[in-house]
Amino acid sequence: MNTLQAGDKAPQFSLQNQDGETVSLTDYAGKKVLVYFYPKAMTPGCTVQAQGLRDIQSELKSKNVVVLGISPDAVKRLPKFIEKESLNFTLLSDEDHAVADDFGVWGLKKFMGKEYDGIHRLTFLINEDGVIEHVFNKFKTKEHHIVVLDYLNNA
Repeated sequence: MNTLQAGDKAPQFSLQNQDGETVSLTDYAGKKVLVYFYPKAMTPGCTVQAQGLRDIQSELKSKNVVVLGISPDAVKRLPKFIEKESLNFTLLSDEDHAVADDFGVWGLKKFMGKEYDGIHRLTFLINEDGVIEHVFNKFKTKEHHIVVLDYLNNA
């Protein structure tokens, strides 16, 4: 796994959102984009992480930051997650994990003695010029939104 770092140019991508519409990174030119990768919608850790980001949307918007959540979930699963948790940001489907591969977040994982390939929970803050400004790689899911806000408030 070769994870992108701060200073790297963010890979361009286009994925389908929860409504089946194509969303591209270029759609957000001139804004900061918080791209967060999560393993699976409606699982406990992913739900807590999404709820935290939901709850700080006004602060993120005031800092010109847009949130894009990316998982290998099928498009049809995403609206259920949004509705169930009242999420107020875009979720994108990366079923073939091509975008996860481009960012270097797809790789070997271990859980309860089993090894498998999957998404590593990482978040990238991409600046207005399409360059990765910061990589969030050390956080607990319930504190993810606090770590992000702390960085934005002190950047």
